Amino acid sequence: MPWVKAALRGQKVFARANAAGALLAEGGRVEIRYKANDGRLYQARADNLEVLDATPLPDDTCAPAEAVSKPEPSAAKGAAAKGAGARGPKAEAAPAAHPAGAVIVYADGACSGNPGPCGLGMVLIDGPTRIELSEYLGQGTNNIAELTAVLRALEAAPAGRSMVVHTDSQYTIGVVQKGWKAKANQALVAELRAALASRPGVRLQYVPGHAGVLLNERADALAREAVSGRKTRREEFVSKPVVPKT
Repeated sequence: MPWVKAALRGQKVFARANAAGALLAEGGRVEIRYKANDGRLYQARADNLEVLDATPLPDDTCAPAEAVSKPEPSAAKGAAAKGAGARGPKAEAAPAAHPAGAVIVYADGACSGNPGPCGLGMVLIDGPTRIELSEYLGQGTNNIAELTAVLRALEAAPAGRSMVVHTDSQYTIGVVQKGWKAKANQALVAELRAALASRPGVRLQYVPGHAGVLLNERADALAREAVSGRKTRREEFVSKPVVPKT
């Protein structure tokens, strides 16, 4: 079944459609994806979706995904307002504990079209040092951007250090850690597998996209900035220690 580009309460998504580009609803709800290859399938009410481009996209525009139970943005806000016991998107996305002294990285990719202009974003935290990278990759796919984002994280971190790399790409974790067969991007996948094998203290950790995890949202913004601006920039910040008053 085809896909079309649509908007859900101001956020761009892929939505299931028929051959004419009209939304395909079952029981009043339409299958959507926030990202083409993050492995997460959502449902949205048809009346909450606005078709941005009715040109049908092929079925393989979005990779296979598993359904997740997550309320639409309006429902999540309503739940959070009900009281202290409510769990909104930010509460659900609380990250797992990290090893003491580990380098923490959030890496994400973005693509305008698939394929199309793509870029990556990375936020690296090493003690008081924070590095942000927004890199334009040229023409490519979302998977290429996601894989390269993790590769850049490994290249940026000091050798011999433990590190946790967060990614919202189930595809990346699958092809480099779970033994999924790489049907495309085989050279890039092999390079990333080799880089991970040479860094035994590094692990990839899945983080849900668009769930209010601040550093993941920042990595996503950096990736989209690279695509929209067609440029690369890198910034490094060092927090000054707080000296207590005497």
